[in-house]
Amino acid sequence: MLNLLPLLAIFFIMYIFMLRPQMKKQKEQTSFLGAVKKGDQVATGSGLIGRVNKLEDDIVELQLDSKTFIKVLKNAISKEATDSLKNRNILE
Repeated sequence: MLNLLPLLAIFFIMYIFMLRPQMKKQKEQTSFLGAVKKGDQVATGSGLIGRVNKLEDDIVELQLDSKTFIKVLKNAISKEATDSLKNRNILE
């Protein structure tokens, strides 16, 4: 029984330092995607920056320029990349 104590301690440490932060990050990303609305400036994980033009179920239409529109999956929008653009209005 005493031999299991170090193994349990390792699993507990892994949970605290690896699994718990990852679950928190995933929860924040999910709530962010639920709050995206038309007119928001967002960035995708691949680095495209655009303004949300139309929202469908899992597809978002982004306006990259005055005449350039693309469709991306909603999950492709990155919370971290969008937060880095927070106070900068890149699209005019």
